[in-house]
Amino acid sequence: MTRRRLYLMRHGAVSYFDPVSGAPLQAETVPLTAAGQDQARAAGLLFAAQNVRFDRVVCSGLPRTRQTAAAVLAELPGPQPAIEEVPALREIHGGRLRDIAPAELDAVFTTLQRGPLTDDTRFLGGESLGELWARALPATQRLLAEPWDCALWVLHGVVNAALLSHWVSGGQRLLLPGWQQDPACINIVDLGGPGDALLRAVNLNAQDLLRPQERLSTMEKLLADFTRRG
Repeated sequence: MTRRRLYLMRHGAVSYFDPVSGAPLQAETVPLTAAGQDQARAAGLLFAAQNVRFDRVVCSGLPRTRQTAAAVLAELPGPQPAIEEVPALREIHGGRLRDIAPAELDAVFTTLQRGPLTDDTRFLGGESLGELWARALPATQRLLAEPWDCALWVLHGVVNAALLSHWVSGGQRLLLPGWQQDPACINIVDLGGPGDALLRAVNLNAQDLLRPQERLSTMEKLLADFTRRG
């Protein structure tokens, strides 16, 4: 039996709010912060120290994923594969934060941490999980049908959670609640044929492996940031 190794990362840290006005920025255009660059480089150094070599590198095409992938590859010796963009794997799109009633903020921001989740569940009042599956799953299947042995995919928190849920459930189209994806985290999955996936590690943080002081989720921190700036 032959399985392929996939290192599935989330992009490094970004800021979704204007530093002066506090207004939400377009999520599609935000770049990595200085901390995000450092996180990506730390992941690259970890790959280099473990002599990991990629023969396929994929990102979603959003600046934060391409910048993360480029920073990782910059720490590896020798020539590296070109970074491919797969727009269908962009992050699930949220709605207008200002349209969310204050009393509903906590429930809306943390919806994906709780269950049950269905195709009709929406992310921040925007795109539904069904719509995410409709674009992300065919793109993933195309990538898995192509030849490679050790790949790096740099994607997003919800997209990663969806793919990990799909693989650990034997190929079901479902999103399990409760996944945490820190900035520039590394997930390790060995993939065989349909329904054959070995999950070896989740949410590895190259800068802070055990995260002893962390208790909040990404969305809880985003909510706190939004509430403070609002």
